[in-house]
Amino acid sequence: MRTLKTAVVLAAGLLLSTLAQAHPKLLTSTPTEGADGAAPDKIELHFSENLMTQFSGAKLLMTEMPGMAHSPMPMKARVSAGNDPKTMLVTPLAPLSAGTYKVEWRAVSSDTHPITGNITFKVK
Repeated sequence: MRTLKTAVVLAAGLLLSTLAQAHPKLLTSTPTEGADGAAPDKIELHFSENLMTQFSGAKLLMTEMPGMAHSPMPMKARVSAGNDPKTMLVTPLAPLSAGTYKVEWRAVSSDTHPITGNITFKVK
């Protein structure tokens, strides 16, 4: 009986430590990092874990206009969850003009540990 209890306690500890290390990672984005193309209607960020939407979010910034670098300029955008709980959508409220953009994101999953990152893309 004691061996069974020990095995159950060890298994529970391994499960909890695995869950605690399950930080969300950005798997893919649309547009992709470094993309150069037409203005997207929305930016999709796909993560490895289900997101806690109340603690996750993103900012859309314009970092450069053609021929002119400038301080990051916030762009109005709506951030929402996608149909998949692992997806975050960033929808610009106005069409994006030519320039370089950065999406700074913050993702929180069930382990409640915030992970941050960014992607950069260009609009022609």
